[in-house]
Amino acid sequence: MSTVTADNAGQAHTRRNAIEERVLRVLRPITIVLLIAIAVLPFWYMLVLSFRPLDNVLQSPGRLFFTPDEFDPSTYVDVLKSADDGGQGFLTFIRNSLLVGIGTVILSLLVAIPGAYAVSRLEFFGRRKISALFLAIYFFPSILLAVPLFVFYTRIGLRGSLFGLLFVYVAQVVAVSIYMLRNYFDTIPQSLEEAAAIDGASRVQVMRRISLPLAMPAIVSNGLFIFMIAWNEFLFALLFLVERRDNWTVSLGLSQLSGSIEVPTTTLMAGSVILTLPIIVLFFISERWLTGGLTAGAEKG
Repeated sequence: MSTVTADNAGQAHTRRNAIEERVLRVLRPITIVLLIAIAVLPFWYMLVLSFRPLDNVLQSPGRLFFTPDEFDPSTYVDVLKSADDGGQGFLTFIRNSLLVGIGTVILSLLVAIPGAYAVSRLEFFGRRKISALFLAIYFFPSILLAVPLFVFYTRIGLRGSLFGLLFVYVAQVVAVSIYMLRNYFDTIPQSLEEAAAIDGASRVQVMRRISLPLAMPAIVSNGLFIFMIAWNEFLFALLFLVERRDNWTVSLGLSQLSGSIEVPTTTLMAGSVILTLPIIVLFFISERWLTGGLTAGAEKG
């Protein structure tokens, strides 16, 4: 009797698994297509609006495609052209954002790489608690620092300077960069470094020739993460640069477009595309390193 019951239970379990597999086989592509549509459709609609003439947009704003005769790149010319020539000056904003973003990446990694390596490999008092401290610093609300930094920068003459903004960004991201890189360094076998040390390599040589090449996926993904923060940041850019239009970043320039009733929707959409496109391109270029850097070390901490 118990054997029959076990057989029936096994058959029921098999049937249930078969039904679940058939349902998942149908739902999987539908879910994937739905998620892709949710992610891509807003950017595609923004791109379509940026290339359509304003009159056509007003007549049919919900259309998701444009005909060849509607293709009008003049909006991008107006957005990129300098303010002195009657444009929006986004070419200058892009240059400023690139300078700040690349500078933030370089300075942050110069501090975070040796800091993360030290936390991962060296023994010192409070080593086990320092990761929580780094996260606490990162989660500290930026708005609470706005007024003290504004007063401090005004007194030392750095308000309106891109260098001042760069230093704020570095201080904002370096703690979480150390935390992320430290987790990756923990996954690198110490036996490799010990073997190099036995061969006469110094600590710096071990780090430069063994640890850094192995940690390159994490370093690349961390650099992209830092660049995205610096490229999209708005609060401190508004606080320190609003009085100096020639030093505006892309996010600040776009906010001024969205806040003006005189700017056409097509111009606003073109500015949004310019703000979004570099991050998308960087993501696809570094996708392989980004995936490896984000997944490795996930079980450490």
